[in-house]
Amino acid sequence: MDYNSIINKYYPEDNALRRILLTHSRAVADKALAIAAAHPELPIDTAFVEEAAMLHDIGIVRCNAPGIECFGTEPYICHGRIGAEMLREEGLPRHARVCERHTGAGLTEEDIVSQQLPLPHQSFLPETLEEQLICYADKFFSKTRPDQEKTLEQAERSLAKFGQPGLIRFRHWAELFG
Repeated sequence: MDYNSIINKYYPEDNALRRILLTHSRAVADKALAIAAAHPELPIDTAFVEEAAMLHDIGIVRCNAPGIECFGTEPYICHGRIGAEMLREEGLPRHARVCERHTGAGLTEEDIVSQQLPLPHQSFLPETLEEQLICYADKFFSKTRPDQEKTLEQAERSLAKFGQPGLIRFRHWAELFG
């Protein structure tokens, strides 16, 4: 699978949004791959990790987040679900699962209902090792400063705003992947 052809399909122009997406996604992929290399005891599909990490935020193109050059119509919280739909249309259901499960440290059905998020009422928690790894690596890079890696403490502070369950999941991943 050539992830570049999919990126080129949805981001055909060389513009600020494409550069943000590529810089952020490459940083996430590189961190995830470095973690996988440091843990040969974990059965991680590294080819898949690189592809899925490069595509995990493909849905931002349809969202409204002017601060990161996104001028679509959908709420930003929906970018994972939107990206999943895009990748399923491309015949990539496994990659689509990474898209829809990387927001925060994953979202539970309870999170979606209690916060009245505009998402289907179901669990979007990362389940596979690869889904968890990409979700974890993603927390170290923002799209507003895509070339700067956060410290573990900074990543935890960012997640803590959204409640303890996500922070607990993240800390579990820090133990597993750290």
